Amino acid sequence: MNIDIVSIAKKERNTYDPLYKELQKMISRFAKVNDVELFPKDVAKSHTISPEASKQAYTRVLEPYLGGGFNVTLHPDGKLIDSFEFSKLLNDKMSVKFFIGGAYGFEDSFLKKSDVVISLGKLTMSHKIAKAVLLEQIYRGFSILSNHPYHK
Repeated sequence: MNIDIVSIAKKERNTYDPLYKELQKMISRFAKVNDVELFPKDVAKSHTISPEASKQAYTRVLEPYLGGGFNVTLHPDGKLIDSFEFSKLLNDKMSVKFFIGGAYGFEDSFLKKSDVVISLGKLTMSHKIAKAVLLEQIYRGFSILSNHPYHK
């Protein structure tokens, strides 16, 4: 199985990198994780214009990655699910793509093109933390599906 995490983020070393690597290593017995961070100049420029311009820029950057698998977008207004429901997103799929937007979220048109829109919770968190939570839930989801005791 292939999992892509596609996010609006600057490619930079950060204190979370060792955690990401550890979680990806744990997931590797179940799936290959591809971490795609995108922050082209037009996204940076759009942040100086308006939230709407930013959302439009995110759509332009992320839209080419839609399709070719099961598309899951993370959004604060998405469906709140538990870890067992999350595991079902991974079950019997060849490819799952998770999308993490920029600071201003997503356009409705992008959300409508996703197979499912979920929320990681009601708390606001940085994208770096959201990615760590997502990776942990991916591992937990595979553990649930394979009856591994990690999830208990």
